[in-house]
Amino acid sequence: MMASVMQAAEKLDLKSITSGAFSASYVTGINPIEGTDLYASISSDGKQVVSYSFKTGKQVAVLFDVEAAKAPMKSVEGYVMSPDGKKMLVFTKSKAVYRRSFKAEYFIYDIARKTIKKLSEGENQQVATWSPDSRHIAFVKDNNIFVTDGEKEVQVTKDGKFNEVINGIPDWVYEEEFAFNRAFAWNADGTSLGWIRFDESHVKTYSLQLFEGAKPTRSEFHDYPGEYSYKYPKAGQDNSKVSLWSYDMKTGKTLALDVPVDADGYYPRIKTTPDANSLIVYTMNRHQDDMRLYSVNPFTGKSKQIIQESVPKFIKEEVMENSIVGKKNILLPSDRDGYMHLYLYDMKGKLIRQVEKGNYDVTAIYGMDEKTGDIYFQAAMLNAHDRQVYVAHKNGKVDRLTSEEGSNSAYFSGDYRYFVNNWSSYSHPYVYTVRNNKGKVIKTLEDNKKLLEKTKQYNWGKRETFTFTTSEGVKLDGWMVKPVDFDASKKYPVILFQYSGPGSQQVLNSWSTGSMGSGGAFDYYLAQEGFIVACVDGRGTGARGAEFEKCTYLRLGDLESKDQVETALYMGSLPYVDKDNIGIWGWSYGGFNTLMSMSEGRPVFKAGVAVAPPTCYRFYDTVYTERYMRTPQENEDGYKVNPIERADKQHGALLICHGLADDNVHPQNTFEYSEALVQADKDFKELWYTNRNHGISGGNTRNHLLRQITNWFKDKMK
Repeated sequence: MMASVMQAAEKLDLKSITSGAFSASYVTGINPIEGTDLYASISSDGKQVVSYSFKTGKQVAVLFDVEAAKAPMKSVEGYVMSPDGKKMLVFTKSKAVYRRSFKAEYFIYDIARKTIKKLSEGENQQVATWSPDSRHIAFVKDNNIFVTDGEKEVQVTKDGKFNEVINGIPDWVYEEEFAFNRAFAWNADGTSLGWIRFDESHVKTYSLQLFEGAKPTRSEFHDYPGEYSYKYPKAGQDNSKVSLWSYDMKTGKTLALDVPVDADGYYPRIKTTPDANSLIVYTMNRHQDDMRLYSVNPFTGKSKQIIQESVPKFIKEEVMENSIVGKKNILLPSDRDGYMHLYLYDMKGKLIRQVEKGNYDVTAIYGMDEKTGDIYFQAAMLNAHDRQVYVAHKNGKVDRLTSEEGSNSAYFSGDYRYFVNNWSSYSHPYVYTVRNNKGKVIKTLEDNKKLLEKTKQYNWGKRETFTFTTSEGVKLDGWMVKPVDFDASKKYPVILFQYSGPGSQQVLNSWSTGSMGSGGAFDYYLAQEGFIVACVDGRGTGARGAEFEKCTYLRLGDLESKDQVETALYMGSLPYVDKDNIGIWGWSYGGFNTLMSMSEGRPVFKAGVAVAPPTCYRFYDTVYTERYMRTPQENEDGYKVNPIERADKQHGALLICHGLADDNVHPQNTFEYSEALVQADKDFKELWYTNRNHGISGGNTRNHLLRQITNWFKDKMK
């Protein structure tokens, strides 16, 4: 019976996987409308912005309709509601700048009158944001800040210039590593605007060569290549000089704000508070182990420190990203007791209480209901590989609001009475349900049943979890995918997939787990081709507390590569594994650790593929690298722990793939590493992808890349 089922199963192919044939359906663009139980969302055809009731899931009103508004656009790509709900900004023609930044053409739409007008001339506006009183909009254009009431536009700054001065949006490294795209904030009543100014004139430039290419074709580079040059501060080098400014809407005057920071320190956030005489500015020292919050008066420029967060080694970027400045309280995550927990302060910076505690990490914050004192969050409380949604009450009691083990996340309504829960697991794609704030399911919005049936047609296997202890006594967790026709009496080649970067997780009970997302379709494809695919999170990865995560400090790649070698040795000890045919691959940090693992000294890997790998952290950016390594000047020995220095120990058949227009991990990394391999007389192969960035996609690119990875392992290990 089993044989006939297997013969009936359809075969996976790379073209289908990379074209999105196994992509899940998502419920996207859920924007809770403040203080209500409604949320707004863009219709699937992009023609409307519609409000829905959380409680019923039913449509309440059409807020914007491209045709009814006679809007000069084919579809709406995004929108920003005004605080009073009467108007909205809609944008189209968005063009990505870096990971989080984009330029677009914005319009102001009056919902009741159904009138629409352009925000400003051109299609290059960024981060347009309403003032709290809904009367003005601030935005950035060509590195300068502008303010408009819809009729009259005022240019607030005049010194913005590409590669020299930026006002109100972050520079490349702030955007990438501090995870934000807007560096200005209104005060509470819209009478003042505060912003961060970046002087990047002293930051060194990196140039990427661009070619004609295809999909898209850049015909301007038909005969000669062009270049894109931008400011990229590498470890130990000069960062932008940052300063703080405010603009008084009544007087039109600009004022420098005095918030103390080290000469080489950071201003990673500026936020609105409920007091018109106060903005909150975050500061960070260059080592990133000391963060402070200051209340600064935008009219006088004077500031006062309210909170200081100082922990051993480094403060995680999530501490800033997940903190909330509310109307009465400030909520701050901190791993000061060894695990990431929540701490509640008043607006003057007095600690009120630790919100919850235990031997687990809080992994996301969804909001605080200041009327009731309830705080909603996600945590790895059941185990490191699970995520549930919880509420912590004022009295200290914590309730779990989600039921299924796996990965749960939430979008709460503006009045915190309802939330949309997104659940998935290793074996089940995303299920979106609406629940009340006690966790009771009211309605299912999307269950991805069609995709689940499809995976059965293609006879996807399942991820089996396992745990082992290394020779150094470290307990590590992993998953493996075996071929569907697995026979325990045979011996199979193994491919290890890993990322291994600080705080990351690949062993997580979620549909997004595995190589290339999409339910790990590429892992199942490799299993179909006769491989066992396995993944283990080594030391330095997340959700196991600060000590486990921060033990790689100052020596990135050392312990992580040891743990992958130990994984290969463990896999090789299993009776059904061919210990002489074990491979490893990874992308970005996973590419770095592939190279580190293949040159660790123990020759356990027959073959490996490194995609877009950093090869020496001197080539990577200041903020990320120095968070974990300090500067090369302070930590010379730590920076020498890298694949280039280990080139003579490189063992196994190696393929390196890199995009020529990678603005994140520069091609320089692979150029320099390949030269080290040449001089060490090592054979290897490298593949370059024209005009492709760190994601290496576009046209047929991703399909081609995955085929090269597959064929490499097939040729070298079977």
